[in-house]
Amino acid sequence: MSLDQVKNILEQSKEVKTVNMIYVEGGEPFLYYPVMIETLRMAREMGFDIGLVTNTYWATDKKDSEMWLEPISKLGLKDFSISSDPLHYEDLDSERTKNAEGAADQLGIPTSILSIECGDEEKRDRIGKTEIGYGGLMYKGRAVEKLTKDAPKKPWKELIECPYENLEDPGRVHVDPYGYVHACQGLCIGNLFENSLHRIMEDYDYKSHPLIGPLAEGGPVALSEKYKLSPDEEYADACHFCYELRSRLREKFPEILCPKQMYGELD
Repeated sequence: MSLDQVKNILEQSKEVKTVNMIYVEGGEPFLYYPVMIETLRMAREMGFDIGLVTNTYWATDKKDSEMWLEPISKLGLKDFSISSDPLHYEDLDSERTKNAEGAADQLGIPTSILSIECGDEEKRDRIGKTEIGYGGLMYKGRAVEKLTKDAPKKPWKELIECPYENLEDPGRVHVDPYGYVHACQGLCIGNLFENSLHRIMEDYDYKSHPLIGPLAEGGPVALSEKYKLSPDEEYADACHFCYELRSRLREKFPEILCPKQMYGELD
């Protein structure tokens, strides 16, 4: 995003009275460090609480990590979330994780660890002083291509709900650089560069949305039945089933199932 786009998004967010926190996430936001810092500063100046998510690729040394984080320490961050698990690094408590956590602690930045449960790795209740929040692996995007082959499967008929998002009354949305507003990544409810975020949220009615309606009422099973899409016999989880269905529906709903990068089209 350009800073003009960021300012536009933040100003629109200010008009939606239920938005009280802005997270900067990715991808990896530290790849766009100056824009990331200015985004956090502007959001804080507008009165939002702010959070930041990173995979700590940059934390190769503790002293260097303090230099990366020192400008952030002055912004009043509510949460600094570090992704750390065997899908990011070989070990849950990688050196980069420890460097970033130690630097954040030194600078007084409140830190949390996000870790995907990957099966039989040794679990630890804490890394340093920071508690770990474990979450399940969601099979969508690259995870479908790379990780479903060896995953345990469930019969498709059991996948009758979305287990992760409250689609009837979303508590959060994601905004991408193209302005698309995502109820779930790759499942959009509007574009705030074409229509205001306030209007998008005010007009949101899950029942009238052609994809969110059936997903909210009966999960991927209902979506497959509505559009008469023959399912495979089993899937790794509801996200896997939903992602496969959405990929098949993209030609029919190009302004909802977007941007194309969410579905592996990089050209």
